Amino acid sequence: MQSIQITAPSFDAFRRVELPEPTQPGKGRILVRMKAGSVNFADLAVASGHYPGALYPNIPLSDGAGEVIAVGEDVWQVAVGDRVAIHVKAHWIAGRPSAELANPMRGATLPGSLVEIAELDAASVVKLPDHLSWEAAGTLPIAAMTAWRALESAQIGPASTVALLGTGGVSIFALQLAKARGARVIITSSSDEKLARARALGADEVFNYRQDANWDASVLERTGGVGADLVIDPVGGEGFNRSVTAARHGGTVAAIGFLGGGATPLDLLSVIFREVRVQGSNGGSVADLAGAVAAMAAHRIEAVIDRTFGLDDLKKAYELMAQGGHFGKIAISFDW
Repeated sequence: MQSIQITAPSFDAFRRVELPEPTQPGKGRILVRMKAGSVNFADLAVASGHYPGALYPNIPLSDGAGEVIAVGEDVWQVAVGDRVAIHVKAHWIAGRPSAELANPMRGATLPGSLVEIAELDAASVVKLPDHLSWEAAGTLPIAAMTAWRALESAQIGPASTVALLGTGGVSIFALQLAKARGARVIITSSSDEKLARARALGADEVFNYRQDANWDASVLERTGGVGADLVIDPVGGEGFNRSVTAARHGGTVAAIGFLGGGATPLDLLSVIFREVRVQGSNGGSVADLAGAVAAMAAHRIEAVIDRTFGLDDLKKAYELMAQGGHFGKIAISFDW
């Protein structure tokens, strides 16, 4: 069977290779014919040598979805023919994280999705709703799960306000899922065209941070000086204190990325006196992904895909992710 490997930390290190096709899966295991996936910031970190403990050569791409083609003994979670999303944290099924559960990562320290047939633990996949295409399903494991876990952690509901930075994959899923939970959503972007698209998806308030860099003050103004119950921050860096300022007393800042850098001069007095909870995010469990998928099924939520690439254009997909500026997700169709 065919696979793609990354042999070194470089966008030029993707290689097609032939691997032995797996046989009948063992107890609790399944075989999945992989159909699609998507590119995440973690994949960029692997391809640029910035992911701790990443293996080379390895099968890249964390996100993936496919069709179950064989099941082993004692598999009850899925049946042959089921469409499934494959969770990126293969060992973290449910409950609180630990280093042993949260650190192993598909596409980085474990084999990823760029393979024709994957052998997996049956407990590490989630059945998909029928309304999602393969490409849409392949965008769920990291972004939808991360958004859902942040909303759950902050107990977001109809009386809540959520502030989202940018219009990448997690932010757009968080917009859709927060609206499904009845929350008010404020979203930022440097593009008026993207803000218009966010409004069409249900955003209640939008503003362009290039025109007004003091976006935290804008959030406070639009919440009557109270602030947001949850701020989802994929940027970090020098601007992270703005996320803390934009949160309400007792609110939550979900730190989900470091596009602006990993170091931040955190205003600890603001965190202490306003009792703001800073919640780091290193993924989530299969149960978290299942929650996101169930909400998408109940509300018929569609994944928002900026562009879809084939396997021959894998490098271009990574380059687009590195450039930023996309709206929603960058999907990969597995056209073997």
